[in-house]
Amino acid sequence: MKSKKSRFSKFGRFWKLLGPGLVTGASDDDPSGIATYSQAGAAYGLSTLWTALIAFPLMASIQQMCAKIGLVTSQGLTGTLKKYYPRPVLYLMLLFSFPAIVLNIGADIAGMGAVGNLLFPAVDATYFSVIFTIMLLGLIIYLPYQKIAAVLKYMCIVLLVYLIVPFLYKQDFLAILKATFIPTLKFDKDFISILVGILGTTISPYLFFWQASVEVEEMKHKKKFVVVDKKIIHDMKQDVDFGMSFSGLVMFFIILTTGTVLFKGGIHQIDTVEQAALALKPLAGNLAYLLFAIGVIGTGLIAIPVLSGSLSYIITETFGWEQGLDKKFHEAKAFYVIIAISLLLGLSLNYVGISPIKALIYTAILYGLTAPVLIAIILHISNNKKMMGEHKWQNIKYYGFCGTHHYVCSCCCAAVFVYIGRDIFFKRILLNPKPESYFYLAILP
Repeated sequence: MKSKKSRFSKFGRFWKLLGPGLVTGASDDDPSGIATYSQAGAAYGLSTLWTALIAFPLMASIQQMCAKIGLVTSQGLTGTLKKYYPRPVLYLMLLFSFPAIVLNIGADIAGMGAVGNLLFPAVDATYFSVIFTIMLLGLIIYLPYQKIAAVLKYMCIVLLVYLIVPFLYKQDFLAILKATFIPTLKFDKDFISILVGILGTTISPYLFFWQASVEVEEMKHKKKFVVVDKKIIHDMKQDVDFGMSFSGLVMFFIILTTGTVLFKGGIHQIDTVEQAALALKPLAGNLAYLLFAIGVIGTGLIAIPVLSGSLSYIITETFGWEQGLDKKFHEAKAFYVIIAISLLLGLSLNYVGISPIKALIYTAILYGLTAPVLIAIILHISNNKKMMGEHKWQNIKYYGFCGTHHYVCSCCCAAVFVYIGRDIFFKRILLNPKPESYFYLAILP
């Protein structure tokens, strides 16, 4: 009896420890990410399962750096950029981040609306999109930070449904183990583009800003003044590591689900999350379909507050306005107005002819341009004694390797994406010229 109580109390302490890292990891598996993972599984079966293992150290290292920057400097990543770097760097990050995040929000809202329509066909998808937008806006504005953090934290439990879905279908565990630990590489454009999509989804710049800013929020809500020490840093690392491993686990099981059920069922093209959910129904049964759909809505409810919140932190810190989810609306009007505008702009994409797929393409390009630069800056900040004091990374060689590895991978991914993108988009322009197509030529080198 005592051992049960002891285990329960240990779990309770660990659960209490979890916070920003867990939410950040869960928000990385947003509806847009689920669409990418679903396409990877449907197109190539289990061939991309190994990417979940590769992605974890990259995600964990960069998010730990961002969290530590927030804890040590007591300001978000934008505030640090503003204080120590040339203004053009800051403004360029803002210029690329705003449209990328809004487009990401729009794609997620559309995905949630479409899945809502699958569950309740009598209600149009656009109505669901409006309902979700209004509900999220109300929760973000009227709930204090601690309650928002608690809601997001418990919402992460919804993602556990993805760990159940694959086992509703007969699995070849030997093939799964082989695909997990023995990487498969195919040197063709479609496979490389899938790898780029997966890495681009896991390495999202908005998460860098969110992680740093929300760590500052967490410190503000400590019962008394807390000095950042080894214990605080250790707890942060545990939180981030668990969050990123949880994110990777969800990614793994989504690829596993679509890689076994859809790929073997002859369905190799998935463009949206609702297509993935609908395709599962005849092959894996109603329960698999229902759980997958519920997971999409749950991840959207986690990811959209993170997306809109990170954008608001970026803008308000840039211009020195009052900001923080711990403040009431009248105390930080600009902060909440920016959140509202980002949600409404994201919702409006459904009505101006920008489909979720187009939004994802634009977002991937913008993230691909900003991620390598931001990673290099974060690595520089983390190893800079002037900015981080005694909390600069002690093992510079190790973390420098992690950061450089991450940076090089991101640069390569961005370069490959641009190479593939130019080819695809140029063909699209030649074969089907439309005014919107020239946007691609304007931004691709």
